[in-house]
Amino acid sequence: MSKPSHNPSRREFLARTGVLAIGAALPFDLSAGADAKKKEPIIDIHQHIHYHARTDEQMIAHQEAMGITTTILLPSGRPANTVSTHQGRSNGLEAQAGGNAECYLFAKEHKKQFRFGACAVPDARDAVYEIEKYLKLGALMIGELKFGVDCDSPEMHKIYQLAQQYDVPVLMHWQHGMYNYGFDRFYKILEQYPTVNFIGHAQTWWANIDKNHADQSVLYPKGRVVPGGLTDRYLSDYPNMYGDLSAGSGLQALTRDEAHARAFLEKHQDKLVYGSDCADASGTTASGECSGADDIQAVRTFSNNRQIERKLLYGNAKKLFKL
Repeated sequence: MSKPSHNPSRREFLARTGVLAIGAALPFDLSAGADAKKKEPIIDIHQHIHYHARTDEQMIAHQEAMGITTTILLPSGRPANTVSTHQGRSNGLEAQAGGNAECYLFAKEHKKQFRFGACAVPDARDAVYEIEKYLKLGALMIGELKFGVDCDSPEMHKIYQLAQQYDVPVLMHWQHGMYNYGFDRFYKILEQYPTVNFIGHAQTWWANIDKNHADQSVLYPKGRVVPGGLTDRYLSDYPNMYGDLSAGSGLQALTRDEAHARAFLEKHQDKLVYGSDCADASGTTASGECSGADDIQAVRTFSNNRQIERKLLYGNAKKLFKL
């Protein structure tokens, strides 16, 4: 197993990449956006409870500020000192995220706005039992799977088989050298489980939209994108592969090359879903720290028409999660 590399905090990432200024950089009428988000539903497929110690009240206010009407809370597995958690370093999804019970109970209490997923540490003995328990309680997906394991390991196959049995998507955090190893081999999984819908997320997933992305240790590449990268091909070639637009990685993938972003959203308009995955408390572009709000703005800016925008912010997720 590769030695875990430093995973920058969201603030470190924003400061380093300049995404803090995205609100000012994108040509978008914030007042018009505020009116639009009140009128049109938005599904956020990727959010966490207790994310970096954010309170429940702050998280609710954050989602309301972004105009989110339905949120899927993604839990962490139970804390464990195993190879896949890097001996505990990656517990709580390396973000203090709440677990299955916390997400389930919160969603149960706030049924109108919140749903939940199911997750477990893959190499824990009761992983399958733990995930299945919450699938039976109504979990909409398995994820976020953010663990140091081979994507084609026996433990992961058991999880894919469970997803196949319960007909739910699987959301995976791809980060070279740290989480879900073997991105270049993942096509074999897509072919072996054609009825399971997989959702790609995070740095390695988004870096590989670029055909010329050769150094996988570079997690946040910049500059012009050459179409035809591995991520682009997975989305094009496999009906069961989807992309999660969330986090700084998703935002930078859109903002690094406007022309490519417009073409990419057009090409994969039926395969991309909006998620926020942001830990701030504001939920606004004005704060300069909310990648989720900036991502909504980027989708609205780079979608070539309203039909594409509505697919990305609502329609695709509604269909994928049967909402």
